[in-house]
Amino acid sequence: MANQINVPTVKRWQTWYTVLAFFYMYLPIAVLTIFSFNQSPSPSKWTGFTWQWYAKFLQNPTLLAALKNSLSVALTAVSISAILGTLTAVGLARYYFPGKSLYRGITYLPLIIPDIAIAVATLVFFAALKLPLSLITIVIAHIVFCLAYVAVVVSSRLATIDPKLEEAALDLGATPVQAFLRVLLPQLLPGIVSGCLLAFILSMDDFVIAYFTAGVGSTTLPIAIFSSLRSGGVTPELNALSVLLIIASASMAAIAEAIRSWGNHD
Repeated sequence: MANQINVPTVKRWQTWYTVLAFFYMYLPIAVLTIFSFNQSPSPSKWTGFTWQWYAKFLQNPTLLAALKNSLSVALTAVSISAILGTLTAVGLARYYFPGKSLYRGITYLPLIIPDIAIAVATLVFFAALKLPLSLITIVIAHIVFCLAYVAVVVSSRLATIDPKLEEAALDLGATPVQAFLRVLLPQLLPGIVSGCLLAFILSMDDFVIAYFTAGVGSTTLPIAIFSSLRSGGVTPELNALSVLLIIASASMAAIAEAIRSWGNHD
């Protein structure tokens, strides 16, 4: 009898907790979205609905150039990381070699090291090599953590694949490369795509590492937003840009999760 009385109460508290949690997490985003359509440039006064700030962002050459730089960096870093991260995950899962445990720990280390530490270490490394800072140095720095994220996601996918499938292909006369390309790679594809989407979002969002490794004329979007905030404060134009970034990031995260779930059900 006591359990029958307490169950509805527990469910009611769970419902309220869920509502409050979502309210706490997403209220700032809701306010940001609303004021991105505000005619007034003041964030404290609503004067009417408008699309002008979205149009103004699309006509801002500084922000558009920074967006182009961010896309170039993210696409390049993720493309390279997709290859290296996949090979790393497969090598760690399927082969044994001296120092394997140490290599695994080093590979995943960027996931737990603070961004500021990676940024300073990378900057010192470039300074020691006397390598001028540019978009290339940002790409190199982003590959460090993008590779780790791709390797982790691919490894989780690899753990669900039966190695006997590759062994069967080898027994039937396939070479190791053919077994990888025709048997293992198609099964890893959902994990690779999911890891790449995650790494792309993180690369586009990165500020600290890009700030330390960017040179003249290589401003990325987070750096441009930071500079704009310091010079003019929060503007509706930045609100509109933030809403677009949230929509793009949420869409890519949803796609990555759908691909990961689809891959796990295969």
